[in-house]
Amino acid sequence: MPIYVYEVIIEDEEHGHVFEVIQRISEPPLTKHPTTGQPVRRIIQAPNLPKTWTDHHAKQMLSDENITRHGLTRYERGADGKFDKTAGKGPDQISAD
Repeated sequence: MPIYVYEVIIEDEEHGHVFEVIQRISEPPLTKHPTTGQPVRRIIQAPNLPKTWTDHHAKQMLSDENITRHGLTRYERGADGKFDKTAGKGPDQISAD
């Protein structure tokens, strides 16, 4: 669910108390502060999107070298239904038998 930012409306003041509320997109915007009952308005904010994560980063994180370096093991299902090791330490093959 998205986090919305609201500001308390105070007469004769430019800015009031700012707070965040987690709401469903389908819910109407708040008109009053949830605890004090003061009038509020929703502040439009830029979306919080990851700006530095790319497909290249994902491929690096899941590379065989990185998995082995972190002490993990990767297995992939082979044509015979058994799992063959592709990275890391451990048995070369795992089966349900």
